[in-house]
Amino acid sequence: MINGIVIVDKEAGFTSHDVVAKMRGIYAQKKIGHTGTLDPMATGVLPVCLGSATKVCDMLAGKDKEYVAELLLGRTTDTQDVTGRTLEEHPVEVSCEEVRRTAASFVGEGLQVPPMYSARKINGRKLYELARAGKEVERRPRPIVIHELEILECSLPIVRFRAVCSRGTYIRTLCADMGALLGCGGTMRSLRRTRVGSFTLEGAHTLGEIQQLKDEGRRAEPVLPVDGVFAGCPALQVQRDYYRLLENGNAILPEHTAEKEIYAAGSWVRMYGPEGRFAGIYAYDSGRSQYRPVKMFLEKAEESL
Repeated sequence: MINGIVIVDKEAGFTSHDVVAKMRGIYAQKKIGHTGTLDPMATGVLPVCLGSATKVCDMLAGKDKEYVAELLLGRTTDTQDVTGRTLEEHPVEVSCEEVRRTAASFVGEGLQVPPMYSARKINGRKLYELARAGKEVERRPRPIVIHELEILECSLPIVRFRAVCSRGTYIRTLCADMGALLGCGGTMRSLRRTRVGSFTLEGAHTLGEIQQLKDEGRRAEPVLPVDGVFAGCPALQVQRDYYRLLENGNAILPEHTAEKEIYAAGSWVRMYGPEGRFAGIYAYDSGRSQYRPVKMFLEKAEESL
């Protein structure tokens, strides 16, 4: 089994589940998961986790994300993007300066109502299933953070922008909300995710490129090591005499490591075995004067990166 992360540049027309299915075929293993849904019309960065790396899916899903999107002003749709049924059309009588001021007003903490056409669940049912059945239910606004919202191009009625936002932010809904505030309505025309956490398009591969690498016997090339997700955390290496403790996911004392370092209470560290193999993430418990496991990634594997 291969353990690691592949950054897929998802193409339009594929669901996130389609990507996982293709990757299972390429890598001939079932233990594969994605780290955050992208709509079929959306393209861009979709980290896919293989083997033991699936344990990091929830951690990656919570990372900030960056998007480049196009907003079409003057139209509203039931899906909040151009694939949906048009509900209203209005003349666009705003200026680009008004668009910029409106965009700036969304920066910071805010609340956003999840769209009906989304995978979010209410009472065990996905919202898009209810929407397709012609039902609309009340959705509670959810807290989000828009860290950056930059207008890249304003050629009315099309507005191209870049957004950096927190987990759970729907760019479709952002487009609809911007259009509503401008008084003419708006819908998302295109969406490309350019970053998830530290993973960017520069390191991404299309499914076709990954398939070609497999055909050439190079399928491991695009696989990134799991510990790269935690590159910002200090690294400690457990001495050989104490490796069994690490292997079993037990607490590790600072003196069990080669570095014998003590970090601040709650600080995460990357813990490695004596041969340099990544074992897991530990946090320092100052009350017990020991490092305790947060999440373990050690698995018996044929290929591990």
